[in-house]
Amino acid sequence: MANGNGTEPLLRVEGLVKHFPITRGIVFKKQVGTIKAVDDVSFELYPRETVGLVGESGCGKSTVARTVLRLHRPTGGAAYFKGQNIFEMSKRELRELRREIQIIFQDPYASLNPRMTVGDIVGEPWEIHKGVVAKANRRSGVQELLELVGLNPDHINRFPHQFSGGQRQRIGVARALALNPSVIVCDEPVSALDVSVQAQVINLLEELQEELGLAYLFIAHDLSVVRHISDRLAVMYLGRIVETGTDSDVYDHPVHPYTQALLSAVPVPDPEHEVTTRIVLEGDVPSPANPPSGCSFRTRCWKAQDLCAGDVPALEDRFDQGHPSACYFSEELQVF
Repeated sequence: MANGNGTEPLLRVEGLVKHFPITRGIVFKKQVGTIKAVDDVSFELYPRETVGLVGESGCGKSTVARTVLRLHRPTGGAAYFKGQNIFEMSKRELRELRREIQIIFQDPYASLNPRMTVGDIVGEPWEIHKGVVAKANRRSGVQELLELVGLNPDHINRFPHQFSGGQRQRIGVARALALNPSVIVCDEPVSALDVSVQAQVINLLEELQEELGLAYLFIAHDLSVVRHISDRLAVMYLGRIVETGTDSDVYDHPVHPYTQALLSAVPVPDPEHEVTTRIVLEGDVPSPANPPSGCSFRTRCWKAQDLCAGDVPALEDRFDQGHPSACYFSEELQVF
């Protein structure tokens, strides 16, 4: 489906499902349950756009990304890149896809091989994908990438432990750029960094997007970070998207109770700025191995009624609020 400008999406995910089996036994393993990590997730990502996937830890955000990248085998649904179903690709086609979609991992301390130099780390994609850059030009190519992400190109022979956390994440960004991808999955790329360093990395990603025409699927649990970089947002809870829309739709006019609760918990830096509504959720997040019937948020929702325990509410704009949410009783609540 094209957007308002007639542009086709680079990435389209439809009804994505990923369940993990719970097994018992060492030799003869028997499945005794299922963890429903992702259940019926759909979204689109257009060229030069950033879609933010936000939600608390364990809601299935990273599983969505890793399943779309075929790092996990999907249980159901489809994911299309430039019209081709990723889940039906052969090994050869999947190898070509890796050049188009890259990933920046969450932990810059764990995602870089401590025994490899920066030059080897950034240039490693060229070893795997032969023919992208000639061997004679790889050193200068790595230096160009290091300079592009704001690092000293003369540090090409240094090892990861000689860099700070923010510098290590810049190395991860340089590695992701090595194959000239059109889409980069940012899997909580700043959550392990100090706040001041987070801003530097976010600004770098925005500059690279403008310069290189990249599209980002940006995964995070920090709402302020997601708002700063995203064009559109998808809020996840317990494996499902419960609200989606533009950044102004979701932040200025939240309609799903879970989104309202998340936004009400965002710290306000101005002490004179009054928060009109503070929502404190009771209880814990249900287990994805035994989710509630109907609406997965109903066990913590102050609006929940008997209707919520029936069918799962569809993600739709029920009351002409301008963007869809998965709630039978959606209504705008002014949080700030």
